[in-house]
Amino acid sequence: MANFGKEGTPEPVIAKVNQATLAEMVGTTRARVSTFLNKFRKLGFVEYNGDMKVHPSLLNIVLHN
Repeated sequence: MANFGKEGTPEPVIAKVNQATLAEMVGTTRARVSTFLNKFRKLGFVEYNGDMKVHPSLLNIVLHN
């Protein structure tokens, strides 16, 4: 989703994935996914207003932790 290897502006996520499906994919609860998405939004790593856009910088943060 973070478009690894691409620089620049955020790009929309093509696949429509709701929080429950995402939670199932990563093995956690929907509430936990919601918490992290809100945290990532406040930090400027994702934008969502109907469609989700993921900034490439999110991948850098995830890979370094």
